[in-house]
Amino acid sequence: MSGDETQSTGLLLTARDIRDLADAAGIRPSKQRGQNFVMDPNTVRTIVGRAHVEPGQAVLEVGPGLGSLTLGLLEAGADVVAVELDRGLAELLPLTLRARGVEDDRFRLLHHDALQVTELPALPRAGEPTALVANLPYNVATPILLTMLERFDSLRTALVMVQSEVVDRLIAGPGSRTYGGPSVKVAWYGRAVHAGKVSRQIFWPVPNVDSALVELVRHEQPLGTAAEREAVFTVIDAAFAQRRKTLRAALAGWAGSAARSEQILRAAGIDHSARGETLEIEQFRAITQAERELGRSEGVTP
Repeated sequence: MSGDETQSTGLLLTARDIRDLADAAGIRPSKQRGQNFVMDPNTVRTIVGRAHVEPGQAVLEVGPGLGSLTLGLLEAGADVVAVELDRGLAELLPLTLRARGVEDDRFRLLHHDALQVTELPALPRAGEPTALVANLPYNVATPILLTMLERFDSLRTALVMVQSEVVDRLIAGPGSRTYGGPSVKVAWYGRAVHAGKVSRQIFWPVPNVDSALVELVRHEQPLGTAAEREAVFTVIDAAFAQRRKTLRAALAGWAGSAARSEQILRAAGIDHSARGETLEIEQFRAITQAERELGRSEGVTP
């Protein structure tokens, strides 16, 4: 790499930087944890640009790895809360940031499993994170995205890099072959769109799957309370656990019987012979609402 190229990377890590950091710390990407480190500064800047990161914004990053994207977010003026499970990476990252002149109050690290995190620290200057921007571990990408959206209302947007097929599932609409439980659950929180493909060659190690970006913008107003969301998600899980069955049959266990399932579906205005893969989030909401209203009316019936 020429001097001009080195200068152009600014705060960001080059491919050589990544290799040197990993070698010095004795770190190798873990296949078990779905680790694929981003090696290309241009890709990092593209991701940060598509996330619309603003100076002074607080951003949540899950799985920062060696810090490629972290430094891109910091370069754009954001402050970062990062969640890292790997002990070696969690110990190395703060050292890398300090070595590149990042002030301590712009960064907080949680050495934790993202799926177990229930509270995020507020950054001294930027406050609570309002965006999730991450290269998510591929083996747990969907659960992490849904968990972060569930637990942290302050997150108004998300831009995450995952397997292309996962993006296809998250943005799919009713009737699509890839439409499933994750598609409907994501729609509870906001609108998800495909935000671009990512070359395999910018990762170390090079994965054997294609990657892409998915962007989500949260609804201005929540579709319901946490209790309502839990009820709706229970119905979604039941509908897609047996996706080839009619809703009457698929929801029989949830409703108590097939006859009861049919009664609820009729009350919700939904064809009991339809399948879950044809329903939108609002129809799943209607099912839970009908179940509540039927139970309420039966409770007061003499």
